Amino acid sequence: MNKSLEYNKFYDYIGNIINNNKLSHSYIIELDNYDDDYDVVINFVKMIELNCSYNNIDENNEIIKQISNDSFSDLFVIEPDGAFVKKNQIIALQEEFNNKSIYGNKRVYIIKEAEKLNLSSANTLLKFLEEPEEYLIAILLTTNRYKMIKTILSRCQILSIKSSVNNIELNDNEKYLLECFIKKNMFINYNNIISNIIPDKNIAKESLENIEMYLMESLKNKKEDLSEEDTYNLIIIIENELDKLIYNINYKMWLDNLFAKIMLGGNYD
Repeated sequence: MNKSLEYNKFYDYIGNIINNNKLSHSYIIELDNYDDDYDVVINFVKMIELNCSYNNIDENNEIIKQISNDSFSDLFVIEPDGAFVKKNQIIALQEEFNNKSIYGNKRVYIIKEAEKLNLSSANTLLKFLEEPEEYLIAILLTTNRYKMIKTILSRCQILSIKSSVNNIELNDNEKYLLECFIKKNMFINYNNIISNIIPDKNIAKESLENIEMYLMESLKNKKEDLSEEDTYNLIIIIENELDKLIYNINYKMWLDNLFAKIMLGGNYD
């Protein structure tokens, strides 16, 4: 199976994130399988550590050599212990990363088969995901995101290099909402949006997650709906506000804040 085109799209997308200094603290990467796709994940780590695009990775760099040889002290990889990723493995990870990098770089941990986090280990991991240190980046790998615990899924940016992933299709309401975002006329259409399009936070969450995935595909495939910069900014706004939706009791206030950020291009707190 030749997936070079899919890999190149992934590298371009990550390169854009790095160039814009917009790395998230936590990612879920959906793979076809570990044998074929794991090298792409390792290249992602190399891009993070050198703060560069894929084409600018220097394989003669000492840090890159260590990553390639599985000897880099700032990269910690967890695999399931039997049927599950267990709580004691996450505790060991936390203890390992109590100190900052000796290189002054990002510290990265990879959890393979992250769908095998059980409730206990997932709850232990949540503190890392909810209160991340500035230098720490999580990469959770899975072949099926829908098998993952929802509390983990909701706190990570989702990326995919699965060959089976088709272009994301939006329903009519999601298309309407995205058009409002693009034209920045959400407040003009406010009553219709809050009454008919996303009347509650559960529908809003599902719709915005679909729009975010659609925009990520647009960015990877270089569609012309929005400029690259505007598309990326909208992804970041949606991702950040979705995180807040989980805890926000006042749905209307949350929605007003989302719309204001989109109107002002994200420069609103």
